[in-house]
Amino acid sequence: MRVAIVAPPYPLAEAPAPPLGVTYVAAAFAAAGADVRIFDYLVSRYTPEKLRAQLDEFQPHVLGSTSVTLNFPGAADIVRTAKRHRPSLLTLMGGPHVSFDAARTLEQYPEIDLIVRGEGERTIAELMASGMDPAAWEGIRGIAFCRDGRTVETPPQPFISDLDTLPLPARHLLPLSRYRALGYPISIITSRGCPYSCIFCLGRKMVGNRVRNRSAALVVDEIEQILAYGIDRINVADDLFVSQGGRVREVCEEILRRSLRITWSAFARVNTVDADTLATMRQAGCDSISFGVESGNPDMLRRIRKGITREQVREAVALCRDAGIIAHTSFIAGLPGETEETLRETGEFAAGLGSLYGYHYLTPFPGTTVRDDVDKYDLEILTDDWARYDANSAIVRTAALPAQEIERFVKAFEAEIQGVWEAMVAAYRERRLRPDMTLQVEGHFRMNLVYRLLAEDLVERQGRVPLPDCDGDRAELPLEGLCRRIEEATGSDGALVHATLRSLVAAGYLKAETDSTAVTWFWTHNNRVDRHRLSP
Repeated sequence: MRVAIVAPPYPLAEAPAPPLGVTYVAAAFAAAGADVRIFDYLVSRYTPEKLRAQLDEFQPHVLGSTSVTLNFPGAADIVRTAKRHRPSLLTLMGGPHVSFDAARTLEQYPEIDLIVRGEGERTIAELMASGMDPAAWEGIRGIAFCRDGRTVETPPQPFISDLDTLPLPARHLLPLSRYRALGYPISIITSRGCPYSCIFCLGRKMVGNRVRNRSAALVVDEIEQILAYGIDRINVADDLFVSQGGRVREVCEEILRRSLRITWSAFARVNTVDADTLATMRQAGCDSISFGVESGNPDMLRRIRKGITREQVREAVALCRDAGIIAHTSFIAGLPGETEETLRETGEFAAGLGSLYGYHYLTPFPGTTVRDDVDKYDLEILTDDWARYDANSAIVRTAALPAQEIERFVKAFEAEIQGVWEAMVAAYRERRLRPDMTLQVEGHFRMNLVYRLLAEDLVERQGRVPLPDCDGDRAELPLEGLCRRIEEATGSDGALVHATLRSLVAAGYLKAETDSTAVTWFWTHNNRVDRHRLSP
């Protein structure tokens, strides 16, 4: 059975790192005997024409897509387009959005045959064992589908108790050279589950309230596999990595025992870190930790069931500083009961921590307590336009604050950051910026150019360069020809284009093939395979 898994488009501003969930799904299908490919539209341009061409080439029996709320509309449209092109195709979707909005999804998108709810690996195995036969679906847990005009939701699957039984994520199916060109880290998980009950979060419902750990040896085996691709930075994406100090030390000590050289980041809670654990993490390569703080107002912290205090936040940031680890703290604007005073208090608290920090807007995703029980809170949800569920604009209001006032608070902070950035860019252009900041500005410009190369398929569209005619000064090297075409297509600075493309070639992310008339540039797949068997 041939199975195509879609990684749907995601905005650059949201840092579309290599999708971990997609590779777990692909590995589950492969372990059940399927021939699997990933149609990756995170780092290549999506068009209906490209999708139809990929379907015709691979001819899958099954097409599945994941999504979060933000990119659900685009993902569902991809599934709809695939189904209309190949009506015999069995289509399915998974991920947090459809897991908690299954009935409405099936009603609005009849082209979706099946929804996999929650943790999907055991469900995939059972579906494959049944030959994906719809007649067997009512006996399979963890799915939703339409039958005879009604939505059927089967009981949930029990959570997988032994995560070591899962196959390692199928990263070899991803176009890793493209992700490496962007410079984003590779994500891994060492556990699933979160015992906390924050009202705005889906973690507890998606992966359970009991933390299930993978063995430290298997986690580090996976890290070694990642290193073999030439990747030297990872992000530990657990809902709660630092939940048990002894457990974290097991992973870190295994990294140190194998003498692995890797840098990494992680998420943690301010009430679960201590000096000894942080010191061990730093020794094993951890250089930054992200803490969700959410509010600087004690009453607000209690209302959202965060389970932390401001004193714990201050202590955690100080402990990170002492350990040589960068602390990032994030806050949410527009929480239930928000007022001008609570926002002011949060702003003052955040600024006084001495950490890097930023704000998101409250986004009441389907399945969250704050959405399910919104009538119990001082909160009104203003839209179900899922494209706005990106945490980058206010989509709620409270009795004291309209959406515009919530946005005004965040935008004032963002304007300060933007002002600093614009001053850095101006200093850069005047050649009076410190070397470390110069690298930061140039890296930003480079990343934006690389993303355009990927998102607009510019190498594919501009990469066929006629062979040099070798006529004296008119001879044109193939890479110079590609640079000129990219410069014209993007309007970017020529020096930036040349430096960026040369670096991509030197790293092996871009290569060329020559025929009798032209040189054709292409993205390599990864450092083990130059070309993927399915053209982008």
